[in-house]
Formats: sequence, C-alpha cells, structure tokens
Amino acid sequence: MKAGPDIAMVASLVGDPARANMLTGLMTGRALTATELAHEAGITPQTASSHLAKLEAGGLIEQEKQGRHRYYRLTDPDVAGVLEGLAGLAERAGHTRVRTGPKEPALRRARICYDHLAGDLGVQMLDSMKKQKLVRQSKATIELTGEGKRFMAKALQIDADTLAHPRRPVCKACLDWSERRHHLAGTLGAAVMSRFTELNWAARDTAPGSRVVNFTRNGEKRFAALFGPSEA
Repeated sequence: MKAGPDIAMVASLVGDPARANMLTGLMTGRALTATELAHEAGITPQTASSHLAKLEAGGLIEQEKQGRHRYYRLTDPDVAGVLEGLAGLAERAGHTRVRTGPKEPALRRARICYDHLAGDLGVQMLDSMKKQKLVRQSKATIELTGEGKRFMAKALQIDADTLAHPRRPVCKACLDWSERRHHLAGTLGAAVMSRFTELNWAARDTAPGSRVVNFTRNGEKRFAALFGPSEA
C-alpha cells in the first residue's frame, strides 16, 4: 500500500450526488441546517443525516450548535477551493447539468466562492491587481506587494497587516470554474468582498442557496475605477 493522502476516500465522499449537492450548497459560506441541506440535495432529512455524518467524519464539514439547532458549514476555505476546482474540471470535460436558467449568466459574471468574489469579475479583479503590480503571482502562489498594501489601505480601507491567519494565507489563487483562470482567495479576498458589501457596492442574491453576487450601478462604477477590464 502506498503512503500519503487518501485521495480515493475524499473523492468517494464528494462523488455521491446528494453529498455533492450538499457541499455545493455550503459554498455560499453560510451555515445551513440538516433540513436545508436535505432540500439542497433533494433527499429526505433521515437520508441527509447519514450523508452529513459521513461528510463530518471525513473532515469536509463541521457542525455548530445554537440553541436547539445544529448548523453545518465547510471546515475550511480549502474545501471550497477544491470544490471550485472540481466544478471547473467537470465543465471542461463536458459534465454539465442539462437544466439552465436566467441565473446562469449572472452566476458566471459574479458569484461568491465561500467568502470571496469569483466569476468573470473575480478574475478581472486579480488580472487588474497583477497589471497594477499590487500582487505578484507565480503559478498558484500570490504575494501582496508594498504598493498593494498601500492601495488596499487607501482605496478600500483594508489594513493588510491585520489579515494574517494561522490556517489561511493572505493571498491565494483559486481556480475559477467558469473562467478556468484564477481569482483571488485567502484572507485578502475575503476582506475585499466584505468591504464591497459594507460599501453597498455589491450584495449576495437573496434567493435561498444562490451564490450570485449582484453589483449596484454605483458599485459597478467604483469596481471599474479600481479594477477596470484587463487588456491581457
């Protein structure tokens, strides 16, 4: 037997359609109840309990008790990154769902990926940051530059020195499933998305389970002023 990480075990957990739908439902970054996750998966609450127990034992989700309720969330942003990458692989390989709707273009344009901006605008933002030399990227490694720190403080009132986290990098490249290029994750990606919300430039769609991010007219103008379309 070969030593090392057990990819097959993780793949078997994600590979079940019901569990995959549950995990996708948690990609919004919100904690959901077992009943809500059962609805996401299209299964009974009893069946959902069994799937949730397996996902929790496998380290992909964790639960939090609040009063009489139990809420589930992804254990780590890295889980969301893996799911986003798998979605990109499925898209590239032609394994897509037949049913589409009016939300699909909006989902591709701007969506939440756990707690940071993804989609066309997420990729555009990272492209612009690289062009402006706010970050340096080497493959999947991204580093915020000194100019980037000054930019974040002046343009978005984000103090980059407060973003250090023991389990999460400040900047991380997350492979975008719809664009098949990188968008910005890490604590900086989360802070930027939070700032967009605080400034009322953007907000998550209010539909249950939706990952769509809607920008206001003013938000679009402000976003373009900071991260205009890349020429690359």
